[in-house]
Amino acid sequence: MSSPDIVVHIVDDEEVVRNSLAFLLGTSGFAVRVHESASAFAEIAPSIRNGCLITDLRMPDMDGVELLRRLRQMDAMLPAIVISGHGDVQMAVEAMKNGAFDFIEKPFSDDVLIAAIEHAVQEAALRTRDSAATQAVLTRLASLSERETQVLKGVVEGLPNKVIAYELGLSSRTVEVYRAGLMGKMNAGSLSELVRMVLSVDWKPAS
Repeated sequence: MSSPDIVVHIVDDEEVVRNSLAFLLGTSGFAVRVHESASAFAEIAPSIRNGCLITDLRMPDMDGVELLRRLRQMDAMLPAIVISGHGDVQMAVEAMKNGAFDFIEKPFSDDVLIAAIEHAVQEAALRTRDSAATQAVLTRLASLSERETQVLKGVVEGLPNKVIAYELGLSSRTVEVYRAGLMGKMNAGSLSELVRMVLSVDWKPAS
């Protein structure tokens, strides 16, 4: 199933190809945007938060492989499907090495393209969800007080309350209060959930 929250971006220098793909995907329930060149798409790519990409490999201004390299450099990579002509397999493999999600050889059937896009859309939805979850954890971490952050650091290091208390010059009871408070702010139902949440965002508190 297509996701209404994910936009499929079509990059091809040939207008007839762009329009044909846009019509096919639009009638299949996908939200679509078309781009006449790789450089035009690269300019807006950093602002895209929930999309996937279909790009031709051979284009005059910038080929599909170079586009993917550019997206990686900008940290703007999307789940991408590259469309390759007969004899472009080596170039398509190079695209895969540069982050392409899949490649399709011409000529291809509508069903093959739709299936590939479905998989890419699913991947895009997962990335969007993971990105939102990561941001939520970072926001919660930022809401902690300095003392709660210090206690959390000790918890993540696996230190018992009494050791954390000694290192911070607090009583064990006070550490328990801070720990209960930070678990509430972090919306963690258990110690294991708290630790897993913090590790998932590669948290590095200030020393």
